[in-house]
Amino acid sequence: LGFLETCDRFHGAWPHWLNGATGKIVPFSPTDDGGDLVETSFMIQGLYTMRQYLDSTNTEEKTLIQRINTLASQVEYDWFTNGQNVLFWLWSPNNGYILRIEGYNETLITYILAASSKTHPVSAQLYHQGYARNGAIKNGNSYYGYVLPLGQPYGGPLFFTHYSFLGLDPRNLSDQYASYWQQNVNQSLINWAYCTANPKKYVGYGSDCWGLTASDNPWGYNAHSPTNDLGVITPSAAISSIPYTPEQSMNAIRHFYYLLGDKLWGEYGFYDAFDVTEGWWANSYIAIDQGPIVCMIENYRTQLLWNLFMSCPEIQAGLTKLGFSF
Repeated sequence: LGFLETCDRFHGAWPHWLNGATGKIVPFSPTDDGGDLVETSFMIQGLYTMRQYLDSTNTEEKTLIQRINTLASQVEYDWFTNGQNVLFWLWSPNNGYILRIEGYNETLITYILAASSKTHPVSAQLYHQGYARNGAIKNGNSYYGYVLPLGQPYGGPLFFTHYSFLGLDPRNLSDQYASYWQQNVNQSLINWAYCTANPKKYVGYGSDCWGLTASDNPWGYNAHSPTNDLGVITPSAAISSIPYTPEQSMNAIRHFYYLLGDKLWGEYGFYDAFDVTEGWWANSYIAIDQGPIVCMIENYRTQLLWNLFMSCPEIQAGLTKLGFSF
């Protein structure tokens, strides 16, 4: 908290990248040199979850609660609308507003937090017109026998089922567009079924070796998915889906550890990704891949983070405001 309080912020939003020693912004790209509302919303989701774990009758913990509330209250979600019926991903003092936040993707939590804000709230209209695009987020097609309520063909990268749902509990979550439990389970099963079918005949793919999401690869970094399949398996994809696909995810964990562990397991757990066809094995760990592994295993085991985050009165009010049942 002490670090976050001193970091560069832009209308309350932290940058995508920060210098871990100084807290100063490290531009993510030439134009991405300001506040990142989506990355900030992931942080606020975590801070709210932490806050709910703390005991307000304990003096020291009460102080932490107050500090978290201050940080959360300073995020100016309304600033990031640019006066339109949509949130913008970025705002930079040098480049202004960049990239409308439109679904369906990993940014659901951003709209929920924006609607939940006590200090800088946005209207429900932004969610329905901006994120849901007046219903255009709906899919409804079937892939490998699994109906996908929302999003792009075959579901996209699996982090769509992880980032917003580290705290946000999808089990009973639904609105006029979808059941989010069905969405996450079926996107995970489509990803698993695609890797099992392996239409591009990559080496190593199979029912126990699956998982396409954003990660390092032999050529840099990419958001891998069934429609952007480069032959790269990312352990975080299958493992972080364990609440949705427990059997398939456990089989993948055993495969990654017992059969590939000499190349895939290191000091901090599984390395980021691998491509058997190219003979490439990452030596990197990426926090946005490692973090969901830990969080989603805990949600599968005890539902701890889901229960904490969903106990937030602000979140309950925001979900109700947007028309969710939960």
